[in-house]
Amino acid sequence: MTITHHLDDATLMSFAAGALPAALAAVAAAHTDMCPRCRREVAALERLGGAVMADLSPVALERSEPAQAAALPADRRELSLRTGNGEVPGPIAPLVGGGLDAVAWRWLGPGVWDHPLPLTGAGKLRLLKVAPGHGIPEHGHGGAELTLVLRGSFNDETGRYARGDVADLDETVEHQPVVPPGASDCICLIASETRERFHGLITRQWQRVRRF
Repeated sequence: MTITHHLDDATLMSFAAGALPAALAAVAAAHTDMCPRCRREVAALERLGGAVMADLSPVALERSEPAQAAALPADRRELSLRTGNGEVPGPIAPLVGGGLDAVAWRWLGPGVWDHPLPLTGAGKLRLLKVAPGHGIPEHGHGGAELTLVLRGSFNDETGRYARGDVADLDETVEHQPVVPPGASDCICLIASETRERFHGLITRQWQRVRRF
């Protein structure tokens, strides 16, 4: 597995600091579980953060603040210690259950299915499956979106993404992911801060009905 698309520096820093919303943190943890380069980057950022904290003078905090400050980093470390099952990275294995072939897919449209994943916290987390020759209509985003390929591949305006690759997008990007004809099904783990912005009346009505 050769990974060519990684988390950007800002996402890595927020992830190492425990500052990502829950859904985005789950995808970041899954990608770093698959990607040695990003694991090294996160470890380096954690060491840097530890060194910076060690040089700071003690500050008195309200009783509730230490627990809140420690919660996200602790959750992120817990994610990184989980063991995966085949194609499913360890951090999300408890959410997926019996593996990708056992997922109960929900039909969204021709050649497209999804499966929402239960997650407490901010953002939306789901699996998305797209058949060869099909894709997602052109759309933008109201915030950050992370898409990690677990099986197969897709193409869009930003490049080709295969297993282990992550598309780290923000509200400035509009794209239309497509799975090439003749390829295998593409299954991705997707986290988004807000709903996608689809173009065209028919597509927007479809999004509303399917709650995509």
